[in-house]
Amino acid sequence: MSSTSSAAFFLLLLLLRCPGPASGASKDLVCEPIAVPMCRGIGYNLTYMPNQFNHDTQEEVGLEVHQFWPLVRIRCSPDLLFFLCSMYTPICLPDYRKPLPPCRSVCERAKRGCSPLMSQYGFEWPERMSCERLPQLGDETLCMDQNSSEAATTPAPPFPKPTSKGRARAPAAPPQCDGECRCRDPLVPVDREPGAPYGPVRTGPLPDCAQPCHQPYFSADERAFTAFWVGLWSVLCFVSTLTTVATFLIDMERFKYPERPIIFLAACYLFVSLGYIIRLVAGHERVACGGGGEKLHVLYDTTGPALCTLVFLLVYFFGMASSIWWVVLSFSWFLAAGMKWGSEAIAGYSQYFHLAAWLIPSVKTIAVLALSSVDGDPVAGICYVGNQSLENLRGFVLAPLVVYLFTGSLFLLAGFVSLFRIRSIIKQGGTKTDKLERLMIRIGLFTVLYTVPATVVVACLVYEQHYRHAWERALACSCPAERQRSGVGPDYAVFMLKYLMCLAVGITSGVWIWSGKTLESWRRFAARCCPCWPQKATAPPSMYSEASTALTGHSGAGPTAGIYHKAALSHI
Repeated sequence: MSSTSSAAFFLLLLLLRCPGPASGASKDLVCEPIAVPMCRGIGYNLTYMPNQFNHDTQEEVGLEVHQFWPLVRIRCSPDLLFFLCSMYTPICLPDYRKPLPPCRSVCERAKRGCSPLMSQYGFEWPERMSCERLPQLGDETLCMDQNSSEAATTPAPPFPKPTSKGRARAPAAPPQCDGECRCRDPLVPVDREPGAPYGPVRTGPLPDCAQPCHQPYFSADERAFTAFWVGLWSVLCFVSTLTTVATFLIDMERFKYPERPIIFLAACYLFVSLGYIIRLVAGHERVACGGGGEKLHVLYDTTGPALCTLVFLLVYFFGMASSIWWVVLSFSWFLAAGMKWGSEAIAGYSQYFHLAAWLIPSVKTIAVLALSSVDGDPVAGICYVGNQSLENLRGFVLAPLVVYLFTGSLFLLAGFVSLFRIRSIIKQGGTKTDKLERLMIRIGLFTVLYTVPATVVVACLVYEQHYRHAWERALACSCPAERQRSGVGPDYAVFMLKYLMCLAVGITSGVWIWSGKTLESWRRFAARCCPCWPQKATAPPSMYSEASTALTGHSGAGPTAGIYHKAALSHI
């Protein structure tokens, strides 16, 4: 190597941001075995001191280079370990008495892999390890490089924690990234009395460790959008269901069985949307969060505020009741289409429908309250069941929804088969089937508008219960950098889709009243309230009444001769 290149290299070392002049370029280099555990076995065994950072001993080197250990452990770049060791413990060759720095390409590969991760935690690539200050491979200044296969297979040796003496500022990931499961930030430890059994709160494998008030996997912007998203659809659901229920109240005779359960289904979603609106008005923290101290955590039992219990009752009780009314609706249509029952015959069993629709959700709601299973939803900010316990999610939410959806779909399928058969018989008799076909289209449309959202909700719950344990374990046993690198975490779009579909059924329940007859009902109501309102002739019978006449052979109370010659009251 020429004297000119050596002088240039010495000048380069002086430009590095070091506390003193570089002494690693001394002509009297004394080789010594590498004693820094992290740098053993990287391809050479001898180094010299002091190095270019003015570390006089390898103990000082170990204290400083250890700050990069989290980055080495998560392997943000396969070249990082070789690059760090070649800088902190430079190679010493007995037959070559000059410094041999790493090549610029090694530095650039290490920086390309790790600098984005360091930036996320507010750290920049150290200036004194700037890649531009290193020689390029092929220049007249010799440098070291390694092939990618060696870099990929370099083992990560264990490294004991050094003392705090002489420790420099950590340029990479935050501390405690050792893979040990502990109730670390963002998790919140929950105090309990000494000797008391473990409480109901658990995050991953950690007892007495609660999740934070807001879902830690989602950003602040995503949380703000969640509040807007849930609020928007809850308000639309409230308006749609309120219109449906109000239309029924002003014209009850229009809605007979088998379509009357639609009204009760809409009424249930009216209260469900009211629960979400209470959360919208009161705020996420007041409904779903609790705890004292510096940090709030999600509620995990019924010891929370009364507002949490109120929201739970509205969303859970009426949500489950709406699913049973869906089963009643499909069963009523099956009786009308498949069994040729009339409206009066089906209405004769209405007390049993109400008993099932209100009693079953009541028993489940009481069981949830008795088991102290009400908990906060860290995403939507409501109180529900199953947000902290997978067993409660499967037993009180997922399993009932699957049973209700499957049962109702079976009744609907059987009813449609009968409707198509009836349509064929009517056509063979030369009777027009226009009204029956329109009824079938409306029933089919409403079926799609219910089964599709209900199926999507079930699918989202299956996704959540399948992956939640991994999400919670990652919070308890890994650091943010490791979670981001591994890709562990819930999909934000899945949760937004779930909340939309939970409220979509209430919005689409009004499809049954979207007709001219609804306008006529409100016109007659306005005429009754205001005598000066213009009068109009009586509206024709509803679509279902006309189609029911064709199906059952009667149009009012009592049997008449119809296609099937069946009296409606004979089924009571």
